Amino acid sequence: MTRMSTVLIALSLSASAAIAAPGPTTMPPVPAGVYTVDKAHTTLVFRLNHMGFSNYTAQFTRVDATLKFDPKKPETSSITATVDPRSLLLPTPPAGFLDQLLGKDWLNATVFPQITFRSTKVERTGDNTARISGELSLHGVKQPIVLEATYNGGYAGHPMDPHARIGFSAHGTFKRSDFGISYGIPAPGTTMGVSDAVEVSIETEMSGPPLAGAGK
Repeated sequence: MTRMSTVLIALSLSASAAIAAPGPTTMPPVPAGVYTVDKAHTTLVFRLNHMGFSNYTAQFTRVDATLKFDPKKPETSSITATVDPRSLLLPTPPAGFLDQLLGKDWLNATVFPQITFRSTKVERTGDNTARISGELSLHGVKQPIVLEATYNGGYAGHPMDPHARIGFSAHGTFKRSDFGISYGIPAPGTTMGVSDAVEVSIETEMSGPPLAGAGK
């Protein structure tokens, strides 16, 4: 329920995949280095199908990630991301529903207080897109997942924001049963329950190295 992409979460590797794309001529290129999540401009949303009637949507509000990349060799980039499952935010939940999702049948957040994503491979799929393979640790289980990411732009810094900044979108799908969370999955041939498939969408901006000469 992170995708991670990291998550996932994650996932800023899309920025590295497209960093060689030309930007505004008045701005220097985005530098290589370490980038961290701008939490004020990051959302991690997940969706599960509910009885075939709707795609129930919620999010995690405490997400962190670190991206290391070289714009000249984006395939060597890497990202790690963490999500606090106890930061689960639900739309107008009925009494007891949040506790149920954080309890043993679902996230079991007391026993497993952290969701993590670690990239293992980055492949460019276009000028501004990348496929990020990685390992998602959820509910005490580690499984491979794949995120499709799109680089949305970036700059080396601005007088009002004197650090490099990049932004991207990422999405993917995984089966919660692969992580030992099988409660409420519909019986074969029915939709009476909550889907095994979990769709994850990430929108994020990341802050990087300081703008050259910004302190002068």
